[in-house]
Amino acid sequence: MNVHDSERMAGLLEGAGMVPVEDGHADVVVFNTCAVRENADNKLYGNLGILAPVKAANPGMQIAVGGCLAQKDRETILRKAPWVDAVFGTHNVGALPALLERARHNSEAQLEILESLDVFPSTLPTKRDSVYSGWVSISVGCNNTCTFCIVPSLRGKEKDRRPGDILAEIQALVDDGAIEVTLLGQNVNSYGVEFGDRQAFSKLLRACGEIKGLERVRFTSPHPAAFTDDVIEAMAETPNVMPQLHMPLQSGSDSILKAMKRSYRSTRFLGILDKVRERIPQAAISTDIIVGFPGETEEDFQATLDVVARSRFATAFTFQYSKRPGTPAAELAEQLPKSVVQERFERLTALQDRIAAEENAKQLGRRVEVMVTAQSGRKSEETHRRSGRAQDQRLVHFSVPEGAESPRPGDLVTVTITEAAAFHLVADPDLADYSLRRSRAGDAWDRSQADSCGVPAPGGNPAGTTGVSLGMPALPPRAG
Repeated sequence: MNVHDSERMAGLLEGAGMVPVEDGHADVVVFNTCAVRENADNKLYGNLGILAPVKAANPGMQIAVGGCLAQKDRETILRKAPWVDAVFGTHNVGALPALLERARHNSEAQLEILESLDVFPSTLPTKRDSVYSGWVSISVGCNNTCTFCIVPSLRGKEKDRRPGDILAEIQALVDDGAIEVTLLGQNVNSYGVEFGDRQAFSKLLRACGEIKGLERVRFTSPHPAAFTDDVIEAMAETPNVMPQLHMPLQSGSDSILKAMKRSYRSTRFLGILDKVRERIPQAAISTDIIVGFPGETEEDFQATLDVVARSRFATAFTFQYSKRPGTPAAELAEQLPKSVVQERFERLTALQDRIAAEENAKQLGRRVEVMVTAQSGRKSEETHRRSGRAQDQRLVHFSVPEGAESPRPGDLVTVTITEAAAFHLVADPDLADYSLRRSRAGDAWDRSQADSCGVPAPGGNPAGTTGVSLGMPALPPRAG
C-alpha cells in the first residue's frame, strides 16, 4: 500500500510539471513514511539529517515528508528537522504540490494534517512503477483494533470504493497493457462493510474474472476473522484469481491472539488453510508473524511454532515486536527483553526457512508459467538468468536457452523447475522445454521504453507525452 501511495505522489509531482532525476541531484525530495515499526522513525530522521547540508548548499531545494509517520509525528518533524518544507498526512496526499508551492511562495514550512480522508486516493494522478502489473486500492483504513497496530489511528476507519469505480480502474489498466492487478486494502475481505454487502469482496473477485485480457488477480491482505467461504469459492472458481493467499497469523497462541485483540483463534486459522487447500490444492500460502509480544511465554511461542509447522507456509514475514507509542500494547506490562525476543525470532526463522525449502523442493520437475519482471536477481550478471513470478507468486530465476527468443518484461515463459532453494526457484531449460508467449503487457513495455527514449512506438503515446495515468478515469466509448 505504501508503494502504491508513492506512485500517487510521483503522479502528482509529474502532473505538476516535475520530472524524475537521473543523477541524484533533485530539486524536490519526498519521503513517504511508514509507522508500523520503530526503525521507520530512525530511518526518516537519519535521512533528513543527511540532507540538511545538501539543502544548505542548495537553498532552492525542497524536502517534503508524508505518510503514516507524518500523520503521527506532525510538528515533531519540523521541530527535529526545521529544514523540511512540507509535512502532509495519510488523508491529504493530493495536497503535496500545493504545499510545496505554498512553502516556496511564503518561504516557510507548511504543515497540513487532516483527520479524515479528503479525496479517495484513487482519484489522484498516478505514475505507476510497472506497465505490466498494477496496484488497485479497493478500500483505505481499518475497523479493527489490534493492540499492536497504529495503522487505524493514522489511516482512519475503513472507507470502501464503489465496485464500478474499482472495475473501471482495472479496465483502464488492462487497456494500457497490464495483465496483472493486485487488489489492496488494510483488510480486503471486509470490503463492502461500508455499503452493507457481506459478499462484496467475493463478487468483486468474480467480476475481475469477466475482464478480458486480465490474466492474473491477487489481493492483500485479508483478516482471518472476516475470511468467509464465499471468498474461497470465488478464488477456486475464477480462473484468473491466482492460487496464492497471504493470511496473517501474527501468533499461534490463543492467549496472545486474545491480548492482541485478533478476533480469531488458532483452530479457526488452521481451518481456513485446510479449506483453501481442499479447494485450491496448489495454493501457496504466506503469512505475517510477530515474535515477542508483551507477556508471550515460552509456551505461547511454542504454540506459534506448532501452528507454523502445521501450516507449511511457502513464505513468512517474521517480525520482532516493535513497541509503538499510542498503541494499547505499548502500555502492557511484561515487555520482553531483547535477548529473549531475538532468540525466539532465530528459532522461528530457522523453522520457517526449513519449511520453505521443503515446500519449494516439491516444485522440482514441475512446469510453471512465469510472468517476466523488469528486475533480475542479484547474481543475474553472473548467471545470465532472468526473473519472474509463477502463478503462485513464487520467485523463479530462469535462463533463456541458446537460440531461443528472449522475453520482455510482461511476457510469459513456461519452464520446468530444475533447482529449489528456500526463497526462490531456478529453471535452466533446454530449447525443447522453453516456451515463450509474447503478451500485450510485453508490447506495453516496448512502448514505454520507446517513449522514455523519445522514439515513437507503434500504438504508443507520442514521444514526450506524460506517462501519468489517472487512477479513476472515464472509460472510452466502445463501438457496437
